[in-house]
Parts: sequence; C-alpha cells; structure tokens
Amino acid sequence: MIAHEVRLIRVALQFLTRIPVGGIEGFEASWIERSAKYFPLIGALVGCVTALTLLVTSVVLPQPLPMLLGLAAAILITGALHEDGLADTADGLGASLGGGLTRERRLEIMKDSRIGTYGVVALIIVLALKAASLLALDPIMAGFVLIAAHAGGRLAAVVAMWALPYAGDAAAAKVGPLTTGVSAAELAVALVLGLAAGFTVLAPATFLAALATGLTAAGCVAVISRRRIGGITGDVLGAIEQVFETVFMIAAAAVIAGPG
Repeated sequence: MIAHEVRLIRVALQFLTRIPVGGIEGFEASWIERSAKYFPLIGALVGCVTALTLLVTSVVLPQPLPMLLGLAAAILITGALHEDGLADTADGLGASLGGGLTRERRLEIMKDSRIGTYGVVALIIVLALKAASLLALDPIMAGFVLIAAHAGGRLAAVVAMWALPYAGDAAAAKVGPLTTGVSAAELAVALVLGLAAGFTVLAPATFLAALATGLTAAGCVAVISRRRIGGITGDVLGAIEQVFETVFMIAAAAVIAGPG
C-alpha cells in the first residue's frame, strides 16, 4: 500500500515536472489520474524551487531580476506544461467569443500545436500580472506566496477533475484516460495537501482571501469550458491552474502590500 502511494507520487512528479524519477515498475496509464491527489504536493515542491531561486538570486541581483528568474525557474522545471494549456485554451475558447464555432471546432483549435493571438496575449498578461504581484512584495514574502499559489493551482485543477466530465478524446488525453474522474477520497487528500501548504506559509486571513479569489477565477474558466466544450481537457486544466495561480498572487499582494 505505502509502496504504491510512493509510486503515485513519483508518477505525479514525472507528469507535472521535468525532474527525472527513473522507471516506474508496472506503470499503468490510469495511475496518472490516480496520482492527481498528490498534485498539490508537487505544486508545493515547484513553488519551493521557484521561491528558492528568487531568494538566492535576490542576494546578488537587483529587482526585478530575481523575480523574473524565479518565474523562469517554474517554467523550466515544469516544461511550461500549464502555460501551454493556458495558451491552447485561450485560442480555442477565445476564438469562439464571436460565436459561430462548433464544439468540435473549438476542440480542434485547442489541439493545434500552433499558438494563436489569444494564446500569446493570455501568456503575456498572466506573466506580467504574476511579475507585478511578486514585485510588490519583499523576497521572503514573495517566496511564501509562490509556494501557496503553486500548491493551490494544482488543487484547483484536481477540483475541476472531480467536478467536471472530460470533453475531449480520452485516448489522446494529456492527463491519461480520464475515464473515472477523481474520487471524493482522492479529492480530500488533495484538499489537505493544498490547504496545508497555504496555511503553513501564509497568515490564515491572507491565505483564505487569496484562495477564495483564486478559486472564483478558476471556477469562471471551468464554467466557460463546460458551456463551450462540455467539460474539461488537459489544456483546460492547465488554464485553470494558471488563472488560479495568477489571481491568487494578485489577491495576496493586495492583502499583504495594500493599495498604491
């Protein structure tokens, strides 16, 4: 039992990051879905690497360089997995704002490896908002916010996996078969891990305010996806993670640093 849970943690680490974990004996595609309960744990790890990069570089470099290097570290360690999902989702759903596109056409656009205008704009806006939010904080507090935001972003994706059906081609899904969804027990584990990370590094009031704001924004993405394509895809999960992460940072900066 414990050995299998360790395997699932390694699966989550292998899927969400570029950190080498070696071969996983007896691997089954469904394990990606089963490992989702550990996504917030991996998110916290990514946040720690990002925070450490920011803190170490801030000793020798002036802002905004440490902050930008921290954001770059997160992108490198994850292979831009979630950013890619954000861009594809923005292209697929954004192109349908004027109407006239079918569900199938939206999914086709999201699968296209070429990035469009909506995708480029979404990436620029998200990265700019993250950078501005972190720049409003001192390096130590910015590091704490990064840890909570990354853990919470993965938690938001797991909640979406639990709440919504899969809308794409299950055989070609980026996050495995997605045939059974996330169980209530697995969601509970993810909630404990995601909330524990946030409450550990941030004051309760700050964390809860940022969490509520981030979940609201991520929920809006989920609702739009449900209406436009009938549920979620791997790309939509990436967009949900990125939107939560960005809005969480904005809200946290607002609470900690205040206006102006």
